[in-house]
Amino acid sequence: MTKIAVLGTGLMGAPIARHLGARFNTSVWNRNPDRALPLADIAHVATDPVGAVSDADVVISMLLDGPATEAVLIGKGAIEAARPGALVIDMGSVEPDCDRRLADFARRQGKHFIDAPVSGGVVGAEAASLSIFVGGSTADFEYAFPLLSALGRPTYMGPVGSGQVAKLANQLIVAITIGAVAEALHLAENAGCDPAGLVEALKGGFADSRILHLHGNRMVKGDFQPGGRSAAQLKDLRNALNTAAETGLVLPLAQTVTEGFADLVDHKGGGDLDHAAYYLWLKGIT
Repeated sequence: MTKIAVLGTGLMGAPIARHLGARFNTSVWNRNPDRALPLADIAHVATDPVGAVSDADVVISMLLDGPATEAVLIGKGAIEAARPGALVIDMGSVEPDCDRRLADFARRQGKHFIDAPVSGGVVGAEAASLSIFVGGSTADFEYAFPLLSALGRPTYMGPVGSGQVAKLANQLIVAITIGAVAEALHLAENAGCDPAGLVEALKGGFADSRILHLHGNRMVKGDFQPGGRSAAQLKDLRNALNTAAETGLVLPLAQTVTEGFADLVDHKGGGDLDHAAYYLWLKGIT
């Protein structure tokens, strides 16, 4: 592969583009041009998606949600404008059916497609240590493997859409664990136990986790600058519940946490706060 295009240079897309720009001829585009300009030292900054993907062997999208992704890849002509035989990789978090539709469209255009959503947040993107869940053909996965390995640890999950299903499962674990950590620290604070001391005391026990330390410390310090936005967490939770409903599943814990994030985002102005701000929501209702 000789040219990479990255569409979407927000919190996650910018560090991804920077890693790729150090290894490949890379073009970038963002709906807000100011978010792409800091990458001008390492990539060509295009003024539109078609210009970014012109002659690209690989097109990576890291966009807000399913509608935004379809609007750029189909509506603005990004898939159509890519080189014949190009591989399109959706690394954003969207509904599984969205990527299946995009894959069908790409095939009709003579292009390849995989979904490859990620886990690890901004910290993982900056450190190139993302967990990457890949859905598509095994041949396309093998072709993309060297590129994705520059960003973290890619794992093949099955046909197109499987990567998104894996990401939804990941997001259920993240959101529910954030909720559990928030409740535990809130209990500690209100019952006379130091929350910061509790986070340290739980190291090495069954309750230990990366979420406990990363997000638990955010809660203790009151640091809710976004590594992962609450609005994005809510979007993923709703997609997970919709996918569950399609298969006849009821997910009680997921439903409860989704209701909390929905109130935080839709009614409490917390959409742009880190998803650890669930702790603020919890403190506000008790």
